[in-house]
Amino acid sequence: MRFGSGLWLFGQFIDRYATDAYGPPVSTIEAIERAGEVGDLEVLDINYPFSDPDITVAEVQRALDAHGLSTWCITPHIYTRAFTGGAFTNPDPAVRKQALELCEQAVDVAKQLGSDTVKLWPGQDGFDYPFQSDYGQLWRLELEGVSTVAAMDSDVRVAIEYKAKEPRNHMSFSSAARTLLGIAQTGRDDIGVVVDLGHSLFAKETPADVLQLVHDHDKLFTIEVNDNWREWDDDMVVGSVHLVETLEFFLGVRKIGWDKPILLDQFPFRENPVEAAKTSIETMKAIDRTLDRLDVDTLHTIQERQDPLAAQRLIRDLLLGDVRVTS
Repeated sequence: MRFGSGLWLFGQFIDRYATDAYGPPVSTIEAIERAGEVGDLEVLDINYPFSDPDITVAEVQRALDAHGLSTWCITPHIYTRAFTGGAFTNPDPAVRKQALELCEQAVDVAKQLGSDTVKLWPGQDGFDYPFQSDYGQLWRLELEGVSTVAAMDSDVRVAIEYKAKEPRNHMSFSSAARTLLGIAQTGRDDIGVVVDLGHSLFAKETPADVLQLVHDHDKLFTIEVNDNWREWDDDMVVGSVHLVETLEFFLGVRKIGWDKPILLDQFPFRENPVEAAKTSIETMKAIDRTLDRLDVDTLHTIQERQDPLAAQRLIRDLLLGDVRVTS
């Protein structure tokens, strides 16, 4: 297995209550140094603009090189306070232009850091109330924005990270199926999907099913992992709540032959971020070893007849040992 992480995992965290932040500010260079302490990470998803405006791209590259890391993708901040009324869907053309200019900068930074992907998480695009928006116009603006970014450079593709809500009550790209439909409407081959295990749980999807669906459409660009309680995007340690579904998800990763890094997307508000990353990686390695013991032929036979109880027994014994009781 190969691993990566969003750089934000090693930064400063703020929520809507503890608005003075959890811990002191962390520069982009400091966050890269923390990522280097994990030991198993190969790549990073790096936010742009960098947390310190004086940091240069060359300095970021030197920090990455010093810790044996490289850039997986660049994620522009099109979801911050400047875009509370929307980024690509903002009713103000000047703000939409500002969002596209930021994305263009991110595309340039991605090329400089050797990455072929810009990840878009348009968290402020969507609506909050009934009758607030013309849904057709909103969708058109969203697809125009994403298509414009994809057309900026033929060497840099776009990966869309969907999410049901937050910060918007209803985000434009809210599910895997809706995102796939939108990409199909653009008609572009260089736009794909980020399958985030936690976002899929939050959207009440079945993550392994979504992974297969996106793969079958040849639109799987990135995989991110974490866990949550399914009511919010908690970004917790991998497998900490939904272990069985996480196991099924990683079986799906094997089935599609994914050999690229799997990225952590966590927000350890109260935990040590390096230890939180290490814990997730340890869990993923344990899941990988567990899948080595799975009798895939028996599973295939069970799934051919769609036998739910036999499937439960197989996975129960895999995880807990043979727990059958005889009287």
